[in-house]
Amino acid sequence: MRPIRIGIIGFGKIAQDQHVPSIQENARLELAATVSRQGNGHPGVPCFASHGDMLRQVDELDAVAVCTPPSVRHEIARDCLEAGVHTLLEKPPGVTLSEVEHLTSLAAARQRSLFATWHARHNPAVAAAAERLAGQVIRSMQIVWHEDVRKWHPGQQWIWEPGGFGVFDPGINALSIATRIFPGELFVRDAELMFPENKQTPIAAHLNFASSVSGGELTADFNWRHRGAEAWNITFQTDQSTLKLSEGGSRLFVDEQEIAVERGLGEYPSIYADFVDLVDERRSDVDIRPLRLVADAYLAGRRRLVEPFES
Repeated sequence: MRPIRIGIIGFGKIAQDQHVPSIQENARLELAATVSRQGNGHPGVPCFASHGDMLRQVDELDAVAVCTPPSVRHEIARDCLEAGVHTLLEKPPGVTLSEVEHLTSLAAARQRSLFATWHARHNPAVAAAAERLAGQVIRSMQIVWHEDVRKWHPGQQWIWEPGGFGVFDPGINALSIATRIFPGELFVRDAELMFPENKQTPIAAHLNFASSVSGGELTADFNWRHRGAEAWNITFQTDQSTLKLSEGGSRLFVDEQEIAVERGLGEYPSIYADFVDLVDERRSDVDIRPLRLVADAYLAGRRRLVEPFES
């Protein structure tokens, strides 16, 4: 069977550190090209200045992984799907819900696979947590997602521009886990978004949720000004126990005792294993619930200006 020839569009740190090794480790995939405006592609693989050049010049290109900033993903993914190329989207899948819905319809019309990935969901502890929460009564949920933007996005300015998501860039990882494991729907009841005076996106946010399956306190606290070790935790109090996912969903604790889970493939290798299956079966996997919660936070939230921020 011929390997699936895939190109990476947007060859930044996440593409180099996660996407390339995951593609190279999968026997069903072959890295056929990269796209980088700076020309810093992968050694031995053709590098193009634009996705249009790649689509025109690479023979038998089957798929692409779009790893650009969110603001340009819709146009790129649209062109790729229209060219008959299966498309994987880094998170978040787009800036707006309508963009993603359009891509979903286009993929169906072209009979191509569209995969909106949420890498944090691929931690094995996340699936284990979902199994344990099923059937339990949720008394409360507390999300704490604190990290230092200077460490994770040094010098990057697109994150502060409209469509850059700000603190929701990491925070949407927590929302992707919550929507995967919470035994019912979540709705944003209200929110407070903290915008630096010199930025267009928030540096911190606090969300209060409502749910038809829980009358308890359901909250999320996101902070990009955090110093020291990251705090990536989701804690549930149920009618039976206290369940906590820590370290971004990689560790699971029940009543403060760590639960052993099989390590699995890892986040990005698991993503690409799923993508191969989707391509083989001509299916799409597009879950917009995490993005919808972010959109709802902007709609329902209060905006508060805070001190200017310089990275």
